[in-house]
Amino acid sequence: MKTMTEEEVSQNDSEMSISEHLDELRNRFLTVFSLFSVSSVICFFMLRQLTIFLQQPAQGVKFLQLAPGEYFFVSIKIALYSSFLLTIPFAIYQILMFALPGLTGQEKTVIIPTVGGSVLLFFIGIGFGYYILAPAALTFFINYGAEIIEPIWSFEQYFDFILLLLISTGLAFQIPILQVFLGFFNLISSKQMLAAWKYVIVVSTILGAILTPSTDPFTQSLMAIAILTLYFSGISVLVILKK
Repeated sequence: MKTMTEEEVSQNDSEMSISEHLDELRNRFLTVFSLFSVSSVICFFMLRQLTIFLQQPAQGVKFLQLAPGEYFFVSIKIALYSSFLLTIPFAIYQILMFALPGLTGQEKTVIIPTVGGSVLLFFIGIGFGYYILAPAALTFFINYGAEIIEPIWSFEQYFDFILLLLISTGLAFQIPILQVFLGFFNLISSKQMLAAWKYVIVVSTILGAILTPSTDPFTQSLMAIAILTLYFSGISVLVILKK
């Protein structure tokens, strides 16, 4: 029995009609949406554990429900956002499988590991935000004026704060991925990136202030240092790749 070569498989994939491509895209979307729906239900039943987990960085703070149904609607947001984070890797996998037949061999060797690294760095960034940045920022706010005012916060506002901090940190950790893409396509070299280190320090300081929802300089400095570390890590990868 004759087996098909990789080129023949690729040629057959390229010969798929537009309707077949649309059907495949729809099926992959429905698969991702089904997983998102199931994980949302699971997260909703695990709300107690998720809520306690989100409250951990704010030790010593009492949370109040300042409006009718506030915690209920926040619970829905917690379940949806948690499900979204859980579904991201699977959704990216489905996108890759859809786009893979149209990529060249060289593009596959770059895009596949880069996308995988992007997902990994995003979750590492979330971990950095949760375990490093959030406790630092919240400790500052809790201790500031603690002898005068007891910290009692709205849980909805606290959740929005934590959500913005974690997503901002996750996005900031995509800097090396962007550098690898720019270097691989010869848009900018590692030497040019290294030569711009003075400007990068200024930009990282500004980004640290913008991406960090807290206003204390310590947390903003931590974010700026993380951005600088990521930037030079991206340069190191390009040096290894000789770009």
